[in-house]
Amino acid sequence: MSFDPPAPGVPLAPLTTLGVGGAARWFARAASAADVAAAQAWADARRLPLFVLGGGSNLVLADEGFDGLVLQVALSGVSTTQRDGDSLVRAGAGEPWDAVVAISVERRLAGIECLSGIPGTVGGTPIQNVGAYGQEVATVIEFVTAFDRRERETIVLAASECGFAYRMSRFKAQDAGRFVVCEVTFRLRPGSPTVAYPDVIEYVSRQGISSPEVGHVRAAVLAIRRRKGMVIDAGDPDTRSVGSFFMNPVVDRAVWERIAPHAPHFMMDNDSVKIPAAWLIEQSGFARGHVDGRAGVSTKHPLAIINRGGATARDVIRLARRIKAAVSDRFGITLRPEPVFVGFDDDADVQYLRG
Repeated sequence: MSFDPPAPGVPLAPLTTLGVGGAARWFARAASAADVAAAQAWADARRLPLFVLGGGSNLVLADEGFDGLVLQVALSGVSTTQRDGDSLVRAGAGEPWDAVVAISVERRLAGIECLSGIPGTVGGTPIQNVGAYGQEVATVIEFVTAFDRRERETIVLAASECGFAYRMSRFKAQDAGRFVVCEVTFRLRPGSPTVAYPDVIEYVSRQGISSPEVGHVRAAVLAIRRRKGMVIDAGDPDTRSVGSFFMNPVVDRAVWERIAPHAPHFMMDNDSVKIPAAWLIEQSGFARGHVDGRAGVSTKHPLAIINRGGATARDVIRLARRIKAAVSDRFGITLRPEPVFVGFDDDADVQYLRG
């Protein structure tokens, strides 16, 4: 077994894109499903809680850190097999997500090209049901291989067993904390890319591309995300964030017509309406570049709460609460946070954000 003994007192802020938070009481890495099982057994023997860390791109960690074992998932490898004319792309949970997108696009496989530039690792994609620009991973996931911490065994879950919904899954909802994702298998196929969102349509049109391929759409999405500060760049403070802090709310058509009929919107299949959280935030008084001490709103996109330098987790939480309250007061719409909050226990501000 390759599992190394955990190390004490490892700082966690450098392992997150937001760059806030304290240290892990104990820290270890897992390079295999067997390592995950060994780490769980180590924590159980000492009656310690265990938190699983991926790419740290969707995480707000408390300033007090985590009083238990933090296990960083580092399972690697990408392979492709053919089945029924499709390509099954299997990727270890520790693989950088955008690298898997790049490999798929290079092979002219469609299905995840609009998810280019999203930070983090493969293991986080089914948990969040990652989506952007008209695509989400739920539509292409074939299997999720995970360690079941309750049953103490590695299992394979079909997509239909994952409870996918908008930015949601069983891994994030009713079974939060139960599974450690070890590997994800995606079913992709050669074909036309998804060109659904206005930003993407406008970009390819400006480039004079009448019949875009997956490579064109990947280039478009990367350019758009860079413009919004949503591609990690060590030299750009606007990217020191968790990406989109709030989800785009989906409301009944009647609600939309009553409170925001002139807002940018996207009609859903069930006659509900998705309203950009970014628009709601700006209309509620938080313009791009808004400063709140050492935290702030990105100068490129109002959905990104940034660490302007030296921010604490409390600084970020305070600003997020102000934004949520302002949108609620102005529009009567409750914004839901995207990131995972770790180490906050019964913190009232975090409970408000989650509510």
